[in-house]
Amino acid sequence: MLKIGVIDLVSKGPSNTLWAKVMHANLASIMPQVVAVWCEQEGHQVKMICYTGSEDLTKELPRGFDIIFICAFTQSALLAYALSNFFQSQGSVTVLGGPHARCYPDDAVKYFDYVLGFTDKSTISHVLNNHVSRRGMGKFISAGKQPSELPGVKERWKFIEPILKKAPFIKIVPMLASVGCPYTCSFCIDAAVPYQSLNSQLVKEDLRFLLTKFKKPFIVWHDPNFGVRFDENMESIASAAPAKSFRFIAESSLSILTEGHLKQMNQNGFEALLPGIESWYELGNKSKASHLYGLEKVNKLSQHINLIFRYVPYVQANFVLGMDSDEGDEPFELTKRFIDLCPAVFPGYSLLSAFGEAAPLNIEYQKTNRVLPFPFHFLNNHLAMNIKPQNYEWVDFYDKVIDLTAYSFSKKAIYRRFMATRDTTSRWMNFMRAVSSEGYGRLHFYKEVRKQLISDKSFRQFFEGESQQLPVFYKHIIRNDLGLWWNWLPKGALEHNPNAYLQKIFKDKLPLSNKSVNN
Repeated sequence: MLKIGVIDLVSKGPSNTLWAKVMHANLASIMPQVVAVWCEQEGHQVKMICYTGSEDLTKELPRGFDIIFICAFTQSALLAYALSNFFQSQGSVTVLGGPHARCYPDDAVKYFDYVLGFTDKSTISHVLNNHVSRRGMGKFISAGKQPSELPGVKERWKFIEPILKKAPFIKIVPMLASVGCPYTCSFCIDAAVPYQSLNSQLVKEDLRFLLTKFKKPFIVWHDPNFGVRFDENMESIASAAPAKSFRFIAESSLSILTEGHLKQMNQNGFEALLPGIESWYELGNKSKASHLYGLEKVNKLSQHINLIFRYVPYVQANFVLGMDSDEGDEPFELTKRFIDLCPAVFPGYSLLSAFGEAAPLNIEYQKTNRVLPFPFHFLNNHLAMNIKPQNYEWVDFYDKVIDLTAYSFSKKAIYRRFMATRDTTSRWMNFMRAVSSEGYGRLHFYKEVRKQLISDKSFRQFFEGESQQLPVFYKHIIRNDLGLWWNWLPKGALEHNPNAYLQKIFKDKLPLSNKSVNN
């Protein structure tokens, strides 16, 4: 019997923000819980930790374990690398899974014994049965596709329950009804993953199980696009318990959110939806607006968003800033117009980013030398835009991002959002997000970046791709965020090759100018 540790890195370092304290425990990933279940099914002893930023990892971390599985998004990669170095020094074999492992496998294998892409039970069994220390020459393993079956909530409950105890007020259970996505958004990690629904009978059983744990369970669907098989999903919910026995959060495309579907979702207890608008000039298939552009699209989609509010109290509309179709003031001014027309909506802004091998479009960015070697620590869609914008100079771009962020989270906008939102919990959530790290916090950070772009020549050269030297500004942030784990950060971990995906595919066909590696 092996002693196995499983670590889910929700946070990339210690955090005491209001948002982190209230919500981080509700952001736990499903796959670490799945891996923990699979390891137990193989007869091994398992300890799982969900790191939310409030725990003391020096006390929480398992000691003397044979294998340590770590799940990390790219923003947590440096902490993951440091933890791997620590555990390897203790004699443990380390395994990385999650989005970072899929996006940057060639970098991760330098710091882990095993790096996992698509992962099913046989993948885990292979690691458990064949684990050996491979320090400095890790191995990448991937199943052919996403698993067709996963342990449900009931099987994962012993790992879910301790995490939810960390959430002081709101306690949200993660579930999946499907994996992959039928849409092909060029920037999305799920674009190339075939859509497949999971066992609907298991979904029903899990919903019924949760009614034994909570009076009215609060559930977030982790599906990349919930409701693709809408009737099947609604039947699973409706047959599990009487109407409005549950509270649901889901990310769905606007093309799914027709009025007929919204009526059913309201009946079944959906309280928050996160549709993607992305751009006023492209990616219209998800919103049934492929023929609309600019102001016409703003007017059409604002009507649709306001329609959603008739049935669902909380809506976050997602945008990607800095896309190649954006030019001048218009895309930012159109978004302001949208906010005016939809006062209750919470705008979620992402800066255009390329996450390694996440999407085919990233190859095109690398071909034109537009991807910058920002440390992984800042690759979370808002702390850094690692693609040089096609139609903006950096200072001009940040001026526009700052202006839009300030407009979206001004006292006037917060007040209008508060008054236009009818649900008390939604009002509180909007306010908390606006005044904490997501609203005011990002605005402050963007202003500091703009200041550095103007005052620090080396900082500007890094953004222009003229220098590979990481600005001190960013290095200080990483050191501060990692705390004592900075001392365990492996040599070279702050740098990575931003063109690794391109070089991997066109290995011997690249012109010399594209063969440089950021070491």
